[in-house]
Amino acid sequence: MTYTAAAAVGVVAAVVLDLALLRTRLVLGRAFWLAYAIVLVFQILSNGVLTGTGTVRYAPWAVLGPRLAFAPVEDLAFGFALVLSTLAVWTRLRPAEGSRP
Repeated sequence: MTYTAAAAVGVVAAVVLDLALLRTRLVLGRAFWLAYAIVLVFQILSNGVLTGTGTVRYAPWAVLGPRLAFAPVEDLAFGFALVLSTLAVWTRLRPAEGSRP
């Protein structure tokens, strides 16, 4: 499986987790996208440092080719899947409003 295919599977799995399995529906809300925009800035910075310095390298045949700050665009997909999955699980596990801790 290429890095591109794995990234696509990760995004689809995260969206299914959010919308169908946990039913948190985070991707449908404005707050998620505002928070994700903040995360995205720092993801691009850190990925740029790691790939720009050669700490992380990718096989040319495993990625689409376009890069953002030296990192393949697939890294953005993996970051999205990670953030969405984490927030969906965290949202589902937190106590309901007004309940005792």
